[in-house]
Amino acid sequence: MQRVFITGASSGIGAALARHYAAQGATLGLAARRIDALQALVATLPGQHHLYPLDVSDAVALAAAGNDFTATAGAPDIVIANAGISVGTLTEEASDNEAFRRVLETNVLGMVHTFQPFVSAMTRRGSGRLVGIASVAGIRGLPGAGAYSASKSAAITYLESLRVELRSSGVRVVTIAPGYIRTPMTDANDYAMPFMLEVDDAAQRFAKAIEAGVSYTVIPWQMGIVARLMRLLPNSLFDCLAAKAGRKPRNLPL
Repeated sequence: MQRVFITGASSGIGAALARHYAAQGATLGLAARRIDALQALVATLPGQHHLYPLDVSDAVALAAAGNDFTATAGAPDIVIANAGISVGTLTEEASDNEAFRRVLETNVLGMVHTFQPFVSAMTRRGSGRLVGIASVAGIRGLPGAGAYSASKSAAITYLESLRVELRSSGVRVVTIAPGYIRTPMTDANDYAMPFMLEVDDAAQRFAKAIEAGVSYTVIPWQMGIVARLMRLLPNSLFDCLAAKAGRKPRNLPL
């Protein structure tokens, strides 16, 4: 029986991954800020699971949750740092400073806080998966999304560093960079979102990549092609194209 710990588990990708792994018979540790949403999710899942209402920016709370899960269920086989927030930001607006802080703290430090309680036990055992959910938005900076693009770019680089650190440990580090997935996060967007995946379809694809232990993947594959092209574009052409892109609304609740 697998043991899987997931942050951001109350909705969207996290909830879909919880449904997937619960259906496979896994014991889950589910962390999110909204205990009511976690309880509603668990009521629909087979098996007995562990709930941790917390904010991933709180390293102490995550350490306590990780220690509790390891003590009661055992060291996890899979840890998925999925919690993330997204909001439009503009550097010229001083009122967006708090949004910048929250996005970077949640999407980058929250990933570190998620993995820290488990790395020692997993490396001692010599197996497991540490999975970070990044985004194609981290491949190149997008206008009006400075905080989100920066956070996901930092996450991709952090995960690469961690992967090399743990190379000989038996623990695989998996970076997943999704394109557009139909979740509450994308529901706020009022622009075209090509190659959109339904969330349960995306969760199935994520799980296959996790099982395979791939180092880095973009899902869906069509966005992977777009991502490769974005990397190759000279700045002059990228700037011209990106300037026309849709922008995430500002002042969304975080």
